[in-house]
Amino acid sequence: VQLQASGGGLVQAGGSLRLSCTASGRTFSTYTMTWFRQTPGKEREFVAAISWSSSNTNFADSVKDRFTIFRDNAKNTVYLQMNSLKPEDTAVYYCAAKDYGSVYYTTSITYEYWGQGTLVTVSS
Repeated sequence: VQLQASGGGLVQAGGSLRLSCTASGRTFSTYTMTWFRQTPGKEREFVAAISWSSSNTNFADSVKDRFTIFRDNAKNTVYLQMNSLKPEDTAVYYCAAKDYGSVYYTTSITYEYWGQGTLVTVSS
């Protein structure tokens, strides 16, 4: 499956952004979809995940209550709605997919497919 992430940009602290990740190439609806983020010199960090049926989600503690994740299987797209953004949310955000994966797979090595990344910059 090929993943295309979009929606990054520059936003002031306290603002919102919505990232999108659109899949193509294989059946999207069986994949657990996950967002990671990475800053220079650091490992890729788990942000949020959603199961193939949307029945389960998981969030990193650092984004809980500020970010939501949802998907539209008819559009082969997963979204990350980011509210109350903080400067420490600045990173390149990546979407990732794993067939029938668990939303509790939070290490990047677990994931088979990756998007190209989209940069989110939050100014103070």
